[in-house]
Amino acid sequence: MIKKNPPSLATVLTISGSDSSAGAGLQADLKTIHALGGYALTVATAITAQNSQGVSIVYPLPADIVEKQLQAIVSDYDIQAIKIGMLGDIEILKVVIHFLQQIRHPNVILDPVLTSSSGHALLNSVALPTFIKELLPQASLVTPNTFEVNTLLNKNNDALFMGCKEDIPHIAQELIALNIKAAVIKGGHSIDPLATDYLIQRSLNPKNIMDIQAYSTQRIKSTNTHGTGCTYASAVATILAQGKPLSEAVQQAKEYLFSTLCHANEAQPCYLANAFNTTKHRKGNLNHFPPSGKPLGSTP
Repeated sequence: MIKKNPPSLATVLTISGSDSSAGAGLQADLKTIHALGGYALTVATAITAQNSQGVSIVYPLPADIVEKQLQAIVSDYDIQAIKIGMLGDIEILKVVIHFLQQIRHPNVILDPVLTSSSGHALLNSVALPTFIKELLPQASLVTPNTFEVNTLLNKNNDALFMGCKEDIPHIAQELIALNIKAAVIKGGHSIDPLATDYLIQRSLNPKNIMDIQAYSTQRIKSTNTHGTGCTYASAVATILAQGKPLSEAVQQAKEYLFSTLCHANEAQPCYLANAFNTTKHRKGNLNHFPPSGKPLGSTP
């Protein structure tokens, strides 16, 4: 009798920085991928010292160490999706670009992490032109929030994009002009009453430049929002790795993120009462293992 091998888990490679508070970065990616039934492989790009009140230091790893991690992974694992987050500096950026050029993977989800939510730079400014010109076109999906959209499109002052629905078609055209294959403009920081994400894809219809789909949930008022971008991108990558089409992956990732926000209060660590700095805002983590069942508040 032939013994069958057990079914393998969808395998997702995440390339990002380590977060000592375990709310974002590699740690959030690991929890998300595991929660959604995948298997996470990790390549660390940087070590950060941070807690609920912000990032105090970022130490990018030597580029050759990042390269050796990537080589070790691709020599042994069949990767179904790749999620890219914080890269740190231009040397690491170039290593990752070269890696993607070599493997030509169809499922590359890029979370364009440029600064932390507390304002600490996570990619130095000298690397930004290379990031835009050489990395963005290699991603199958880019997931910027409104702040990242403004940085990528070099918008400032009166031209700032605020996430308004009326501006989406124009912003979408500008993103497509950067040779982006597809993007999700996330609405978590927008001024609209609903938290609406917009999936933009190059259109197969010659009469249209692009297709735009909207995905909305109720807006959750919470201070437990640390790691939302990492979690969302990792969720999309995991669902794609399981064979779902992009539009379905975006929808399910949106629902999962909504659920992690709704149940975040149930999964907070113990804080020191006398450690809180009143000049800063404490950001708690998400609940990456919320109760099962369809999240409340999602709309098609």
